[in-house]
Amino acid sequence: MEYSHPKWLENAVFYEIYPQSFKDSDGDGIGDLNGITSKLDYIKDVGFNAIWLNPIFDSPFYDAGYDVTDYKKIAPRYGSLDDFKKLLKEAHKRGIKILLDLVPGHTSVYSKWFVKSCLDETNKYSDRFIWTNGTWNVTNEFAWLKGISQRDGAVMTNFFSIQPALNYGFYEKKYDYEEEITDKGPQSTIKAMIDVIDYWFEIGIDGFRVDMAGWLVKRDPDGIGTMKVWAQIFKNVKSKWPDKAFVSEWSQPLKSLACGFDMDFILQDSFAKYHTDLTRGENPYFSKKSKGNAAGFLNYHLNMFKKIVQEKCSISIISGNHDTIRISETLKSEEELKMFYAFLYTFPGVPFMYYGDEIGMKYVHGLKSVEGGYQRTGSRSPMLWDDSKNAGFSTADEKKLYIAQDSDPKRETVKSQEKEPNSLLNFVKKMIQLRKNYTELQAYSNIEYLYLKENDYPLIYIRKNDAGQILVAINASKSKKEVTFDRLYSGNILLNYNNVKVKGNTLILPSQSVYVLKLN
Repeated sequence: MEYSHPKWLENAVFYEIYPQSFKDSDGDGIGDLNGITSKLDYIKDVGFNAIWLNPIFDSPFYDAGYDVTDYKKIAPRYGSLDDFKKLLKEAHKRGIKILLDLVPGHTSVYSKWFVKSCLDETNKYSDRFIWTNGTWNVTNEFAWLKGISQRDGAVMTNFFSIQPALNYGFYEKKYDYEEEITDKGPQSTIKAMIDVIDYWFEIGIDGFRVDMAGWLVKRDPDGIGTMKVWAQIFKNVKSKWPDKAFVSEWSQPLKSLACGFDMDFILQDSFAKYHTDLTRGENPYFSKKSKGNAAGFLNYHLNMFKKIVQEKCSISIISGNHDTIRISETLKSEEELKMFYAFLYTFPGVPFMYYGDEIGMKYVHGLKSVEGGYQRTGSRSPMLWDDSKNAGFSTADEKKLYIAQDSDPKRETVKSQEKEPNSLLNFVKKMIQLRKNYTELQAYSNIEYLYLKENDYPLIYIRKNDAGQILVAINASKSKKEVTFDRLYSGNILLNYNNVKVKGNTLILPSQSVYVLKLN
């Protein structure tokens, strides 16, 4: 089934907020909803017009909220439902969309669904999770939790052992306790998730980012079963809510978009070949090392883009997220970050910025794990707002902070960068405004590579649609580069960063420079 996709995504510029670490309004050391509301003017001023909130549902927080106890209840530490409605109202007043984080693959062991599923007597939740017939009847194919239930069985888990896997069925069945997607248990789970989606849409949110969207059906190596599940969900949801957006954590756009998602994250990790080439590999392309190679990723992207752009759906390029090491760990200088952000906001797709990346916040080494963060904890430290106590994040005693802050006395803050015209923050503002001003730079406009070579710089491409054409040239290397074209490219210069020059048909790009030209 074909679906229309929300038109507002075409010029959407997302900001990911990890609620625990963004802004604490009540002095308990943990960020909250009222804190986010207090910073909406900042978010709008930078240029972001959409927010993705990491989980805010009730949870014991063994995994930072990705272990949900109640999908319809706000976690008390973040505030109340009224607080959320106020955030939503104030965001919409400023033209900012809000996406919540849906976790459809598993719950907390404390969820009502799971507690009742553990009971010996049969009830409506007995098949909501994947249970074996007999506590010791397990295989090494999956992870299991046993000894926790009254019923005689082991339950499958997804990520941590405190996250029992919801039952969406098996694409390839092997054992008698396994169900097909169309069986009663999986269908009950699907209906329950549709109910959750409808509940929040009725409250007024603008969509969901969907956690581990591609891993619902078990023993489903090609994702065919999981695609069927999402097709069923969207058949029941999209006709009712045509302007709501769904972005999948799948990193396989040709699968996720085919079954109805509007966007799919291109994650910068090992989920797929080439994904680390731009910013997080051993030699990132946008690093000044001048050893990177963008050709693999960009050609991989172009093949996908040609297939999906006609459907008006998109891919999502990110600066980072709560699961990845901060981008400043591998792109260590402000200039390197500027090169990538110039790319991020002039490239096809819907861009996502992780909170703090706009000021180059650092990955904080040596932190003890907080709420299942482990090595990810260093990417989740509190936002650095100003030079007041706890950098303006919280009035709590420093020892009570949810996660310790970057203690570097030379740390950058929003306040310090707002004052500096050439700061990273002001560069981000400039790039986002450029994207908003010119539809050629937005999500669905076409792209043509003018200069893209293996293990070489610069990167030059043209973005184009019915409104016109814009040339973008980025030299992220440590050396000056000259490119001579077979024709003269002239027009209105929209951005000239680091003194790019043009001599006839030759473009002269100094080290770490950006040139954006609206073509005649």
